[in-house]
Amino acid sequence: MIFEVLTIFPEFIECYLKHGIVGRALNRGIAQVKVYNLRDFTTDKHKKVDDYPYGGGAGMVMQIEPFSNAIKHIKSDGKKRKIILLSPQGKRFNQELALEFTREEAVLTFICGRYEGIDERIKSFIDEEISIGDYVLSGGELPALVIIDSIVRLLPGALGDELSSEEDSFMKGFLDYPHYTRPEEFEGMRVPEILLSGDHKKIALWRRREALRNTFQKRPDLLKNLSQEDMKILKELCSEINKKILEDAHEPVNN
Repeated sequence: MIFEVLTIFPEFIECYLKHGIVGRALNRGIAQVKVYNLRDFTTDKHKKVDDYPYGGGAGMVMQIEPFSNAIKHIKSDGKKRKIILLSPQGKRFNQELALEFTREEAVLTFICGRYEGIDERIKSFIDEEISIGDYVLSGGELPALVIIDSIVRLLPGALGDELSSEEDSFMKGFLDYPHYTRPEEFEGMRVPEILLSGDHKKIALWRRREALRNTFQKRPDLLKNLSQEDMKILKELCSEINKKILEDAHEPVNN
């Protein structure tokens, strides 16, 4: 799978791509990322990419011309592309969209803005506008990396254990279950005995139960289209949680 990033800070992107899962995937040829420096597509000797906004106001606005030149250059090879603008105004990125992108045959080209934004005429050059959340960042580089990372880890061969991505939060509609490793006991906190039992069927059921618990307590909005078995587990959890609340409410207070 091929990704492209257009930015005024190529070193931000290149540094991240050298490490971790994404770095290994690139080294194995599972994915490819091409980074383009927007300043290489300016026409003045100072490589200027921004100017004062028409109508006045604070900050600077990125000029349309360097983006136009860059996009035309990138598209000159004739490959099919989906050009994506990273913006707080875009469609919200999530796991479902990450999965959808893994099936995309086109090159994914990310446009990273800075300052107060890009001249609105950039919209005539893009196919889609995507946001990673309802907050403002200094530029599109971090969102580009977030999206690339989330997609790459879903590609076959990117992870050491092919089941790892299948067990991630949101992959099955729930948050993840708790994870533990050695030592068995740390400062009085013990690993749940069920995980030490070797009974894989019981462990799987415990993990399903804890994933439902996490989701119910932290992101109940995700609990949709539950199976009958999940509904049964959820009812048991509700009873258990309500019982705990009542017990805590009647616990004596030491003054």
